[in-house]
Amino acid sequence: MATRRMDMHRLQELVRLLRLETGHHKAAKLLAMSPNTERAYRRALEEAGLLAGEADVLPELATLKAAVTARLPLKQSAQCTSSVEPWRERVATLVRKGAGPKAIFDRFKLDDKDFDGSLQAIKRMVRSIRRGEPPKADDVVIRVETAPGQVAQVDFGYVGKLRHPDTGVRRKAWVFVMTLGYSRHMFADIVFDQRAVTWQRLHVAAFEHFKGVVATVVPDNLKAAVIRAAFGPRRGAVGEPQLPRDRAALRLQDRPRTAAAAEEEGQGRVGRRLRETKLLRDVRR
Repeated sequence: MATRRMDMHRLQELVRLLRLETGHHKAAKLLAMSPNTERAYRRALEEAGLLAGEADVLPELATLKAAVTARLPLKQSAQCTSSVEPWRERVATLVRKGAGPKAIFDRFKLDDKDFDGSLQAIKRMVRSIRRGEPPKADDVVIRVETAPGQVAQVDFGYVGKLRHPDTGVRRKAWVFVMTLGYSRHMFADIVFDQRAVTWQRLHVAAFEHFKGVVATVVPDNLKAAVIRAAFGPRRGAVGEPQLPRDRAALRLQDRPRTAAAAEEEGQGRVGRRLRETKLLRDVRR
């Protein structure tokens, strides 16, 4: 028997199939079990008297679990105790203080002459300790629902050094991403600086792509946006883009019109569009 316990719902289905006098090999195939696994569980259920009865009245999950646990105890692995188990409390204390596996391992190697564990053993213990901890506030993500055309989120992400299309020289590059809050439709483009002129030009390109403007743009603490919003444009700044009069609705300082709801149909496209952004980065290399 394997050390993993079979799902009780599958065992309940096994009982139903056997009560319907389904063949052993067919039942194992339908439940994706090996013949040996099916035979072991069938014998345990038969010894417990759970295979007799009507097919539409099945035993409770707790009854199945008790019968299987009594007759098929889990086999322990060859090494069921960690080699660094004596240091678990100290490891847990250091984890709560924010230390990582490598720092904990180095600390023990320096401070404890009796420590003979490996870095991999520390990593496994840290993972088990973190799995047992309750969720933190930073681990909880709340999906924010917005109306069509209401909010767009903007961010820059560093993508490494790419070859500039004009000069052919490898330079630091960032990806500009604007995501509509309602539909999660996304606009992305790669740039080689984060100047205010670039920041505004990308907004215009994104709005033209979406064929409209959202009511509110939410930047993710970007330097180009936060400093400008807090202190206004710098005196003597040059290179600020001047939009034509017929595009007054696209000006960032004006009250924008909302994008049409038809342009925002559908939900849950963030993952696919992020993959497209990575593909765009690879093409630009």
